[in-house]
Amino acid sequence: MADLTHIDKDGNAVMVDVSAKAETARTATAAGRVLMQPATAALIAGRGVKKGDVLSIAQLAGIMGAKRTPDLIPLCHPIQLSSVEVTLALDAAGSAIEIAATCKTTGRTGVEMEALTAVAVAALTVYDMCKAADRGMRIADIRLTHKSGGKSGTYRAD
Repeated sequence: MADLTHIDKDGNAVMVDVSAKAETARTATAAGRVLMQPATAALIAGRGVKKGDVLSIAQLAGIMGAKRTPDLIPLCHPIQLSSVEVTLALDAAGSAIEIAATCKTTGRTGVEMEALTAVAVAALTVYDMCKAADRGMRIADIRLTHKSGGKSGTYRAD
């Protein structure tokens, strides 16, 4: 198992020094879902949520979340994002919204945290917009599904 990079030998938190790393093209994709009652999925599908179009607003929130990641995650490097794509798809049969986010940059550190944050913020936005109809919604399975670039190379979830 690799050593933890955000902890020094004395157990103190440290921001990783990436100044010696080469700049490379980096991409990360994350996914997650929001599980809900069938009636809530129907409300979203019929655009009946009083706060507005749930999927469009959550998509925008996810993009904004990716851009604000270093403000939310301690020791996360502020990076220049070249692309953030967030998609939300209603799975009416499964009473869920499937969320995916892909972030890209050319830099010295990866964009995994930005992709994960985009998914989390999009999911939280779905919950916020629909909580009046369904407080039992569950945010689930937020995970990294792919990353490429940098010294560690490519990762694909099974």
